[in-house]
Amino acid sequence: MPVSTFNADKPVFTLHRGGKLEVSSTVPLTTRDDLSLAYTPGVAEVSKAIAADASLLPSYTWVGNTVAVVTDGTAVLGLGDIGPRAAMPVMEGKAVLFKQFGGVDAVPICLDTRDPDEIVETVIRLAPSFGGINLEDISAPRCFEIERRLDAALPIPVFHDDQHGTAIVVLAALRNAATLIDRKLADLRVVVSGAGAAGVAVTRMLLTAGVGDVVVCDSRGVLHASRGDLNEVKAALAAETNRSGVTGTVVDAIQGADVFIGLSGGKVPEEAVARMAPGGIVFALANPDPEIHPEVARRYAAVVATGRSDFPNQINNVLAFPGVFRGALDAGASSITNAMKLAAADAIAGIVADELRPDAIVPSPLDPRVAPAVGRAVAAAATAAVA
Repeated sequence: MPVSTFNADKPVFTLHRGGKLEVSSTVPLTTRDDLSLAYTPGVAEVSKAIAADASLLPSYTWVGNTVAVVTDGTAVLGLGDIGPRAAMPVMEGKAVLFKQFGGVDAVPICLDTRDPDEIVETVIRLAPSFGGINLEDISAPRCFEIERRLDAALPIPVFHDDQHGTAIVVLAALRNAATLIDRKLADLRVVVSGAGAAGVAVTRMLLTAGVGDVVVCDSRGVLHASRGDLNEVKAALAAETNRSGVTGTVVDAIQGADVFIGLSGGKVPEEAVARMAPGGIVFALANPDPEIHPEVARRYAAVVATGRSDFPNQINNVLAFPGVFRGALDAGASSITNAMKLAAADAIAGIVADELRPDAIVPSPLDPRVAPAVGRAVAAAATAAVA
């Protein structure tokens, strides 16, 4: 369990005192007429209309613009399994980012259970209050089953941000990095270090986008079909990757690789980085301690990115999830498809496509162009799928 850092005088605790969210009214309540329209008797007319036609719900309640941010607190940031109560500040922060960048209202929901059946049942019962479900900080491999079951059961978008938000931004960054080094995605040999939620989703996204050869490593080494210790998810990944039949550890896999993507927190020695193909790409995304320190990576790679805000090229999920849900809600989408994710990645990459530099392959998380561009692209992809 993390050591307490509580000191009420610290600015971070001052900022968080009382929480980071509040509920405010969108309608006036200053006269008797206001009250009769917002509540009884006027509200009964709206309720009767929705009872007769459920499709009116998103238009005449907050549902059409509101997402539940759901966690069980088992995989929070780099803190790990800290439980639902300690996860609440992070979920509040997520909700603030939804509103600030995407104009999407979000409600943090921290569930005091780790049982996948209970989580799925609870979210299904809560779902009529929301237009989408953002799953957050749920440990692997449980997160895969929970997302799959909720996506199948609910008529609204379900999105596990640790998986797909990361994958979208990584693909956007890789598209632009490949352009800078004058390489096609299909010609790249990529090593992904980490086979948890983010590692699995990033790998699948890269394969969908046409990356030529991806080798995935977990804490025990390279995933390959001959390993007998793989769970169902990793076994499926092994069958779809490692075209060149690499075995051994991440140090073995990285030799001659064009791209390293770190999503594990494990350290990679400098002598291994030196054996990558020259002029390549390193995305060392563990936070706060990258798998390869940027100063080391820059000695051997042409483009370097991290998950940190104090180095260039921050791979940050906030570039994706506000716009993804903005577009999905605007389009009335019932799910978030691969086409919508690819569209989001293309939109993020496109924002800086005309001003690419090795230290600027993705826009800043504070760039006001991002969420609107992603939202439009995602909505267009959703609409095209049903046209």
